[in-house]
Amino acid sequence: MADKLFHVDVVTPEAVVFSGAAQFVAARTTEGDIGILAGHEATMAALATGLVEIHDPDDRITAVGIHGGFLQIYNNAVTLLTDRALMSDGGREEALRLAEELKAAEERGVAAEPA
Repeated sequence: MADKLFHVDVVTPEAVVFSGAAQFVAARTTEGDIGILAGHEATMAALATGLVEIHDPDDRITAVGIHGGFLQIYNNAVTLLTDRALMSDGGREEALRLAEELKAAEERGVAAEPA
């Protein structure tokens, strides 16, 4: 199992929102959706507003709503450098809602807070 894992960091200018091992990550880039497994080729992409799902080694899913930034896959590690991110306690739908709130807050020029 360990050979099928990789490290993931979700980082904003204010904090590291998530850091840990994963077996799968799904994210939305400006070019479309991307799914990442261990051993993925090196990639750099611009992130779109939306949901990031991180599947941990125990098959639990962490959902994060993000707005903007970049995704880097290098040396069996994934780093998401995002302008804004909020962890979701309510799963996929809440993370999508949080992402839209982050986008709206940036358009208004204010910081979004978790609901």
